[in-house]
Amino acid sequence: MECFEARIHELERYRGTNPVPADFDEFWQGRMAEAEAEELSFELLPASEVTSCPTVQVRDLWFQGMGGARLYAKVLEPTPRFAGEGPLPLLLRFHGYPGRTRSWLENASWAGLGMRVVTMDNPGQGGRSEDVGGFPGTTVSGHVILGLEGEPKDLYYVRLHQDIRILIRVLGELGFLGEGAYIYGDSQGGGVGLATAALNPDAVKKAAILYPFLSDFEKVFELGADNIAYEGMRYWSRWFDAEGAGAEEAFRKLGYIDSLSFASRVACPVLFGTGLSDIVCPPETQYAVYNALGGPKRHLIYPCFGHEEIQAFDDETIRFLQEEVGA
Repeated sequence: MECFEARIHELERYRGTNPVPADFDEFWQGRMAEAEAEELSFELLPASEVTSCPTVQVRDLWFQGMGGARLYAKVLEPTPRFAGEGPLPLLLRFHGYPGRTRSWLENASWAGLGMRVVTMDNPGQGGRSEDVGGFPGTTVSGHVILGLEGEPKDLYYVRLHQDIRILIRVLGELGFLGEGAYIYGDSQGGGVGLATAALNPDAVKKAAILYPFLSDFEKVFELGADNIAYEGMRYWSRWFDAEGAGAEEAFRKLGYIDSLSFASRVACPVLFGTGLSDIVCPPETQYAVYNALGGPKRHLIYPCFGHEEIQAFDDETIRFLQEEVGA
């Protein structure tokens, strides 16, 4: 395993390439203030796709996001008979790209562990959340570049992080937050989870993050890995910046949504997983994010795994969360 050890030693020294905008904190204070100013509107209903069972209750949460969008999240929790005493621990689960929330069956595993899980469909990615659009520039390619022709505040992921702030406010109104939430996210969900922890520090207790997408965009471009999940970057450069004159400005804008920019602002404990054979989210980008994390952290390395299900990480996540859940 000497080859893996040498590569890991090199990766542990890498600190990232994509620039962090000088006004990053001020920018996000403004965006979160905008989300805080939105009037809350929501309803929690019996799930329409499946029915509750004796052990797990399932519900639909509909709420209004930025721009009046109608957004959707699944809510699952153990029924009172199996919930135990005291408030239910809350898990926010963020899904990968592109797609929707994982199945009711899969999410029921978290409820089986005695937790309430809330998992939102990202707008425009195949689920039930409404995408009201309005992003300046091209909308023919991936969500990374939606809004890149306009101001940073108009980027798709900026609006998504504002929607998540609204969701957290709704969960507070419902009495679900308690002493704070746990986060689990893989790929896109990992990047979104890190941003959620950074932007909502008072609401997040711990985060389990697996091979995060949305990380170190400029390095992705340098490595020629701007395909699959990152492919929109290549299309944008070919269509709108063929000579590369606008690359610096584009990466500056992307810095507002880069996991690398959020990482140092994450204060909660983080369990982080990386497959060294990942060709979708290059290990270099993942290490840059991990190395920048500001709070307690632990990195689990899986040399022969790529961008795929890693059962060993799932099991470690259970142990990581149970340390404070008390199970």
